[in-house]
Amino acid sequence: MRRDGRSDVRFGIVLIVTAAVTYSTAGLFTKAVQAGPWEVIFWRGLFAAAFTTVWTLRGKAFRRNFFGIGYSGWAVAVVGAFGTAAFIPAFKLTTIANVSLIYAVAPLIAAVLAWFVIGERASVRTLTGSGLALIGVAIIVSGSVGHISLAGDMLALCMTIAMASIMVIYRKWPDTPGAGPAALQSILLLPVAALFGDPLAVDPLEIGILAAFGLLFALASVTLAEGAKRVPSGQTALLSALETPLAPVFAFLVFTEVPNAATWLGGAIVLAAVLLSIGNDR
Repeated sequence: MRRDGRSDVRFGIVLIVTAAVTYSTAGLFTKAVQAGPWEVIFWRGLFAAAFTTVWTLRGKAFRRNFFGIGYSGWAVAVVGAFGTAAFIPAFKLTTIANVSLIYAVAPLIAAVLAWFVIGERASVRTLTGSGLALIGVAIIVSGSVGHISLAGDMLALCMTIAMASIMVIYRKWPDTPGAGPAALQSILLLPVAALFGDPLAVDPLEIGILAAFGLLFALASVTLAEGAKRVPSGQTALLSALETPLAPVFAFLVFTEVPNAATWLGGAIVLAAVLLSIGNDR
């Protein structure tokens, strides 16, 4: 039984890491198109919802994901919608590295929320890793002072709080479906995005790029939700912080954004914190 529990946690770690790698490409898709934030939210959300719904139909889980989500599922959908509304504009207002680095504080937020909301005490290993992640973020941000858009950073912080909250919800109510709420959060934003943006004015080629974005987002949402059910909240957020060192690397490879020395040093510390959190707690 104990061995099965450990295997379940390991599988959860794999799912969360997969989601983190996928999420780390979000900035690339957002900055690869000329479309505005609301247009990106509309088309990415439309395709993400469509792909996720098809996935539930193929797996014969449509009824459970959309009619059995309960209050916790609706909470995930609403919180996720707010997070997405902040997530995309953040990339337009600040750098890819800054968005991903601010997200690295999610372990601290998730651990605190889990402690107060569900009474889940974080392990010494998770708290140590969280502290290291915060130090890494501080080092990276210190190298970007004077070059950061405050509005973009604040939106990134809002997204971080939303994601940490979702992790805690899934930890508290692990039976909450993953696919249904993920699709609903995109659907909830469609009329808002259509109202504040002009989706029909987007170039067809960019719509294709956003369709791929939607597919990857749907994959990441489902894997993160399923992984969060198997791993403690603080560790889930900490593993998700793998996005922090990966996003700047992808930004360099695609947009030739060269991270400074502080970014490399801070990213290395965050990665070390993530690896520390994976070790078996005794």
